[in-house]
Amino acid sequence: MRENIIGRETEKLLLESIYQSNKSEFVAVCGRRRVGKTYLVKEFFEDELVFQTAGLANEDTKRQLKSFYNDLREQGIEDEGQPKDWIEAFALLRLLIKKSTKERKVILLDELPWMDTPRSGFVSALEHFWNVWASSRHDIVLIVCGSATSWMMDKLINSHGGLHNRLTSRIFLQPFTLAESEKFLEYKGFMLSRYDIALCYMVLGGIPYYLDLLQPRMSLAQNIDFLLFRRGGALYHEFSNLYAALFKNADDYITVVKALFKKKSGLSRNEIIEATGLRSGNGLTTVLKNLETCGFIRCYNNFKAPRSQANLYQLIDFFTLFHFHFLEAENGITWLTLQKQPRYYTWAGLTFELLALSHIGQIKGKLGISGIQTVEYAWRFQSSKGGSQIDLIIDRADQSMNLCEMKFSIRPFTIDNVYEMNLRNKIGQLMEYTGKKRSIILTFITTYGIARNKHAGIVSSEVTLDDLFQ
Repeated sequence: MRENIIGRETEKLLLESIYQSNKSEFVAVCGRRRVGKTYLVKEFFEDELVFQTAGLANEDTKRQLKSFYNDLREQGIEDEGQPKDWIEAFALLRLLIKKSTKERKVILLDELPWMDTPRSGFVSALEHFWNVWASSRHDIVLIVCGSATSWMMDKLINSHGGLHNRLTSRIFLQPFTLAESEKFLEYKGFMLSRYDIALCYMVLGGIPYYLDLLQPRMSLAQNIDFLLFRRGGALYHEFSNLYAALFKNADDYITVVKALFKKKSGLSRNEIIEATGLRSGNGLTTVLKNLETCGFIRCYNNFKAPRSQANLYQLIDFFTLFHFHFLEAENGITWLTLQKQPRYYTWAGLTFELLALSHIGQIKGKLGISGIQTVEYAWRFQSSKGGSQIDLIIDRADQSMNLCEMKFSIRPFTIDNVYEMNLRNKIGQLMEYTGKKRSIILTFITTYGIARNKHAGIVSSEVTLDDLFQ
């Protein structure tokens, strides 16, 4: 039922255009574990699905084929005898499709990577099914999903074999935004302030499965303790399960994100090699690309930096950051206790910056520059006179720059004399570095705005937490 799908407006429009197409479609839906890939497809195509099945985790070819055949029988195929291989299995799928009277035949193969067991011939059978039969029709919508990003990228999206360039559409499903998270939590019966919803997002990210585990009968802090800090909690072992499910050679991925965690503003490729001991080459390129595709890291431009430092990789996954900050060295402490400690405020300040960075569209909307082409940078500057670090510069096509400061606070943020001078120094250094060819607009992104005092006049524009929910 499509009305049950919260948010996902872009994806729903794409799926509708795919369904209304006059040709067969081969669609890959990718994304990190628990982001809602299967739910989106099943809810959207609930009445149009002709066949759906899912691979089995850690099972051999015989068990995979048996499960596939059982689903075929349950959904309408006659007892033809269990297939001996994947060629026979897809031949039975063709029979089932031919029986259907639906105008468009939607097929969902979920957890596709699990079906591809060693020496099973699964990929070649899938190639044959699509290339020889399904693609020549005009009524097939073949949708494949999988959390194992390494497999999806190597065997399907970037395939150099028979599936090369065969996909007609790709959907990389992203976590909910703040606004979508708010709608989801309200649907579950929560009545949380936007401050608490932001705090929840900073812990769990906008991952629908994680949000669905929250219980309205408990406070947010109690929920976090129950799910993350309690032995046996539903998310107590999620970190190791998350990376193992997504990536082949998960240890390399964890090594990279650990190195990035230690430098909040990010590392260049060479700095990652130095910090991790991993070799440069295609292996590292694949790790970084897959992490970026899943939204664990971002690659961004370090404004006016030397060539070797021009691109920085930054860890931006909220759940991973929370794990490293508080869960990795678990010692029986609770979230309720941690919220009283200085490291909580350090984490909150740094993570709020990422919350803002993940809602650039909303920031531009509030600033009235949605229609202006922009590039977003960070900037690290060091000289004999001192240095500056700016986590977000919005460089605009109208020859202006928004120098953004991001502050998380339980009340309106107060600028004092010392901080005002620090801001003026940043503005001066940036103007000097750009040769005074840009107008610098100091923009504050805060939870509750700027407290009015004699130092507040330095701020040209403001974005509040409410604006990030738009």
